[in-house]
Amino acid sequence: MSLATDERAAICDEFERVGPDRPTLCGDWDTRDLLAHLLVRERKPWAAPGILIAALAPVVERAMGSYADTPWEQMVGELRDGAPLWSPYRVGAVDDLANGGEYFVHHEDVRRGVPGWEPRPADPTRDAQLWALLLKMGRILHRASPVGLVVRRVGGEQYVLRTGPGLVTIVGEPAELVLHAFGRDAVRVELEGSPADVAALAGAPRGL
Repeated sequence: MSLATDERAAICDEFERVGPDRPTLCGDWDTRDLLAHLLVRERKPWAAPGILIAALAPVVERAMGSYADTPWEQMVGELRDGAPLWSPYRVGAVDDLANGGEYFVHHEDVRRGVPGWEPRPADPTRDAQLWALLLKMGRILHRASPVGLVVRRVGGEQYVLRTGPGLVTIVGEPAELVLHAFGRDAVRVELEGSPADVAALAGAPRGL
């Protein structure tokens, strides 16, 4: 199975487990807000540009608000059913490219939105897909870094994301490295480098 397929099912299971009022790592969004965001992104293409374009944010906010009275079970069921037949997300290759990271990161936004979270157990198949995702998107996600960057798996495999003045090596399991690259701070990574370089990286935005 693909990362997108597996994480869609997993986040739906998590939504069912925690309900609509649980905090997430997405600012002041609770799980209902996050699920509405995912449904708008996939089912309301006229509003979806507002997710990335600040000037159109009110459009996506209104679209998300349209789910305010939708039963929670129905919302989860729609996400679990997948994209509508007319959606490009229905195409396997598009789904893999656009949704693998999206559903993994947001699944962890739910899992890690309250104290006491623990990383999921290692999974060789998932970890391989996340490592490949990081190598593909890492330069974009860390594009604002003012220092050179290397990512290194705990097992030793590493990859140069950026060259430049100074150097920071980010060490962790693939899941933690991906979440860090997407701008999450509830992660378990180690930053190796001079204090000045580490501080410079910490002050730079990450993610899309």
